[in-house]
Amino acid sequence: MTQATRPFAPQSPNPRDPANGGPLGQAGDSPTRQGALEDKAQFFDYREAANPVRKGLTEPIGYRQWGPSLHSSGPTAVLPLDTSTDLGCPAPATSPGLAASFLRLRSGESLAATARASSSLFFVLQGQGQVERKGCDLGHSLQRNWGQGDLFVLPAGAVPTLSADVDSVLYWVHDGPLLTYLGVKPCEPRFQATFYGGERLKAELTSLMEDPSSLRSNRLSILLANADLPASRTVSHTLWAMYGAVRAGSCQPPHRHQSVAIDLIIDCDPGCYTLVGTALAEDGAILNPTRIEWEPGGVFVTPPGHWHAHVNESGRIAHLLPIQDAGLHTYLRSLDIRFTA
Repeated sequence: MTQATRPFAPQSPNPRDPANGGPLGQAGDSPTRQGALEDKAQFFDYREAANPVRKGLTEPIGYRQWGPSLHSSGPTAVLPLDTSTDLGCPAPATSPGLAASFLRLRSGESLAATARASSSLFFVLQGQGQVERKGCDLGHSLQRNWGQGDLFVLPAGAVPTLSADVDSVLYWVHDGPLLTYLGVKPCEPRFQATFYGGERLKAELTSLMEDPSSLRSNRLSILLANADLPASRTVSHTLWAMYGAVRAGSCQPPHRHQSVAIDLIIDCDPGCYTLVGTALAEDGAILNPTRIEWEPGGVFVTPPGHWHAHVNESGRIAHLLPIQDAGLHTYLRSLDIRFTA
């Protein structure tokens, strides 16, 4: 039987309470002020507080999905994929540590990608233009053209401005919610701005697909890394990015990890989907799975610890770009990725 959550009452007087002869703290503190320092102290039975991830307390991460209609038309704007109300955290946030948005840019217009973040990743879903960031104490100036399929990652620094030569859509993920939770501001860049060209991404993935050993892989994908982060092999010190494919007529077996995945579907035909669930059957299939249909230009969230399998029942290869907070988890040694095959 589940016990009601309640503070655990101490059985003896607090020896640090000034009323019980305890210390008053630093010189100049009054007994009243010292007592106020303990007003927030609480005590819980371990059984009631060891796992606070539950409704009404630390809200669990649920399944969420956004279709391409969100960015298919309209004015130049930042379009957040916001679940902060469900998570009970400050907006905008797509997961407790990450915020994802679409950036819609009309031809000839610009916008600033403003966020208090240490890592920002951009993927060009369509269009072409430029990114510019002026030099400041946190980093060097930057000016670079971008086009469809390109990906670039920026560290902490001045706010980047994105300008479009034609109508464009970019996908933007940053770690602002993590910094907000910690109550900090970035004070130095942890890596250099890095550009991953679309043609290079395609070539690297094609080379992998032509390797016969890839037929036995749980995932058919290229992990993006930064030479400034040799130990983690991640795209930034907090972010992880995978440029992946699912072959026509194939199913990628389930795996799971403790990072949150925010998956962008780059392109696909009808018949592509992801199965997600919390448990496996004896044969390795996901028990009672939730089915998430893929849409080109759509995004969905996979909660941490949930098994997920990608399926392509169409006649054409599909491409996806999952972004995770696995850079941080890798550093903490808590990613705990598991495979069924």
